[in-house]
Amino acid sequence: MPEAPRSRPDKHTVLHTYSARIVAAPDVVFRSLDARLQPPEGSYTAYLADPADLLIVTQGSWWYRAEYRVVPHGSAVQVEHVIVNVAQRGERAALVAGRRVVADAPLAFHDVIKALRAELERPAP
Repeated sequence: MPEAPRSRPDKHTVLHTYSARIVAAPDVVFRSLDARLQPPEGSYTAYLADPADLLIVTQGSWWYRAEYRVVPHGSAVQVEHVIVNVAQRGERAALVAGRRVVADAPLAFHDVIKALRAELERPAP
């Protein structure tokens, strides 16, 4: 699996940003998120997981880039998810080609957060 670039290209458009709070340690959330997001073996999707920066990047196709950050916030973390159009040509065509991915993103993010909370958060005694 190729490694995703750490930075966005100069020419890019942020399409959507999502965030959610999880009551758990940053490194624990990062490891669980990394395990959930890693592309399958043999995938052409580029992937970067940097535990030092609590950053995960998935970049695939010719237009799609997803960034996930785990940001410490007191006794919890804020999980941030950004979808970026990185098409260097045909930016408008990318919006058409990726409309299903973009439309499905809120529910997909919700499902990831729900699973992380179920796995990592402890119910109050």
